[in-house]
Amino acid sequence: MASSMAMEGSVRKRVVVIGGGFGGIHTALGLAKMGVDVTLVDRKNHHTFQPLLYQVALAVLSPADIAQPIRSIVREHKNIDVLMDEAIEIDVKEQRVTLRSGARLEYDYLVLATGSTHSYFGKDEWAAIAPGLKTVEDAVEIRRRVLLAFELAERQMLETGSHPALNFIIIGGGPTGVELAGAISDIARLYMRKDFRHINPSSASVMILEGSPNILAAYPEDLRKAAMRQLNALGVKVKTGMHVSDVQPGYVMVGTERIDSVCTLWAAGVQASPLGKLLGVETDKKGCVLVDSHLNPAGHPEIYVIGDLAHVEQDGKQVPGVAQPAMQMGDYVAKRIGKLLGKDRGSDGPIKEKDFRYFDKGDMATIGRKAAVAKIEWPFKAHWSGFPAWMTWLVVHIFFLIGFRNRFSVFREWAWTYVFFNDGARLITGSQELPGWDMQDGVYGMRGDITTKPLDLGSPEAN
Repeated sequence: MASSMAMEGSVRKRVVVIGGGFGGIHTALGLAKMGVDVTLVDRKNHHTFQPLLYQVALAVLSPADIAQPIRSIVREHKNIDVLMDEAIEIDVKEQRVTLRSGARLEYDYLVLATGSTHSYFGKDEWAAIAPGLKTVEDAVEIRRRVLLAFELAERQMLETGSHPALNFIIIGGGPTGVELAGAISDIARLYMRKDFRHINPSSASVMILEGSPNILAAYPEDLRKAAMRQLNALGVKVKTGMHVSDVQPGYVMVGTERIDSVCTLWAAGVQASPLGKLLGVETDKKGCVLVDSHLNPAGHPEIYVIGDLAHVEQDGKQVPGVAQPAMQMGDYVAKRIGKLLGKDRGSDGPIKEKDFRYFDKGDMATIGRKAAVAKIEWPFKAHWSGFPAWMTWLVVHIFFLIGFRNRFSVFREWAWTYVFFNDGARLITGSQELPGWDMQDGVYGMRGDITTKPLDLGSPEAN
């Protein structure tokens, strides 16, 4: 096995990093030129640029545009080993991690950066009906369902003269929910308007159901209002104060009200990776590990927890579990371990690395073509919406993509999509079944006989 997994007698310290997201990658790259051996473990062989997952989900970009093999990212750094595996046990006393393959990694320092997953608030059976968006696989599945709804409607329209109402429901009005809603509206109104002969894609209805009084609750009021205006302009319906009580194939229940849906998507909640609980330390209700100002759980200065998995308090508020803090935490941990390594090698003086402090540069959410909101905190303070916010969002996201190829390909695909109203990633792969769309007597139809008025196949609307 790799030398970094068996360094008996070596004076070099060993750092094990679990998770190849923003936090884990930044930690590993920060340690790349230090006198330490690093083993980076992830269940996938690639790093995913999660802020652009919804662009894959709605067929603007392909998975390769927003993901890159982890080995490619670290290939120039000989002190970093990469293992595609999963941590299943942590022995904090022996300082050892056991992987699903059976391999055991001993560590001097351990960095947990495994992020978060979807939370269905105890209703895990909803996951099969309303997928969330955290991975490339999630994005491809959402793309399959959204595009399949239009294809099945076209087929049924041709065969029977009617089709279910193309209602798309997004549960959750945070940035992910808003971005998904705007993107579905865009592809229905703009990019598929000439592709079908017997249905009118622009007749699709997109609705956001949000339990709190506002969408984008973490944003200032003026930007929330701007987002509402832009969503309304796209034809997206927003219902706030709506607590979903049940999710079933073909419909969603809000109290006693049934809302029919050909495709339901989940953007309402997250929970931390279960790995944090293996440490046997205190966690919050979402499973995030409570850490101190150096990102260590209580009693374990050799362990660091970062990104979505960490519960970090700053100025009386929890640091948000998004990409920007995760990257800063990874950079901080690498520098701090470097300081500790220097002390171990006999350098004089105490460790002077300051407490971790999140530097908020702002937040952005895109809503649709030329539509977005942006709260800028650095290098100046500003609130933007509309086209200026959208351009800022585009530039920032291209800048932070890892790898020149990714930046170039994303810019090329966006230019092709937004200038020519065309995109080439509308591929349906896998199953042709859609929850709630049943075959009855050889005819497709939604459960509950949800139908629309048949279109006149000779009318302009059908063409």
